[in-house]
Amino acid sequence: MRYKTILAVLGVDHFQEDLKYAIAASQSIEAHLSTVIIAMAAPPPGGSYAEVISTAWLEERQGDIDKLAKQAATVKEMLKASGLSFDVQDIYTEFAWADEDVADRALYADLTLVGRQAGQDEDLFKRILDGALFQSPAPLLFNPTDQAASLTPRSVLIAWNSRMEVARAVQQALPALQAASEVHVTLIDPVATSYASGEEPGADVATYLARHGVPVAVDVLSSAGKPVDEILKQHAVDVDAELLVMGAYSHSRLRERIFGGVTRSMLETARLPIFCSH
Repeated sequence: MRYKTILAVLGVDHFQEDLKYAIAASQSIEAHLSTVIIAMAAPPPGGSYAEVISTAWLEERQGDIDKLAKQAATVKEMLKASGLSFDVQDIYTEFAWADEDVADRALYADLTLVGRQAGQDEDLFKRILDGALFQSPAPLLFNPTDQAASLTPRSVLIAWNSRMEVARAVQQALPALQAASEVHVTLIDPVATSYASGEEPGADVATYLARHGVPVAVDVLSSAGKPVDEILKQHAVDVDAELLVMGAYSHSRLRERIFGGVTRSMLETARLPIFCSH
């Protein structure tokens, strides 16, 4: 199994760096790069002044649509020069529906890539995560760094806690894990039980990975009262990890996804690419 179709989600205002690194990642494994560039419409005016400013609002929307078309043309030109197999779609959508638009595209990808430029747009990033992570089967790779994320990393850290979400992430990350020189299954304050982590925490997943030819080591760490995300980030530095694999945890309230503390903190503050699945 390998990633044959990669989806890159780009914001209309700032995307050149994200696209550059998506191209590099796709070239490294000869994958098809499916690209979506998104513009979210300004909300319609309301109240007693709606009739007065409606013309200006319509002009603003048309300007946004024209800009999106121009930026999509720029994306196509960059991709033509890459030598990759690719396709490009531009989407003009409302904030409330942007997640579903992303999800529709992620259904047909092996992996969704999100770069730091898209990550810096809080509203867009929120909708991308909701759509790509929670409404599609594909995993997501968020790259907050200023260089291309490697899909053949040398060192990988897995944040393991015996839950379904991280087990799915591990399975979906196998192509990258098999390419690595070292993979650190990392457990923080595990509790040895017959029904959760096992009598020897980390042994089961290590055995599973070894059967797939993954060079695996189990690192059991004590938090010593420190937050889990801080321990993970420091251990990633200690093992010189180029990729972090973890589960994405949340619950849904109406249409809004609320991330758990560790998931949110890692996505907001980590300094290495994060491969996650729900």
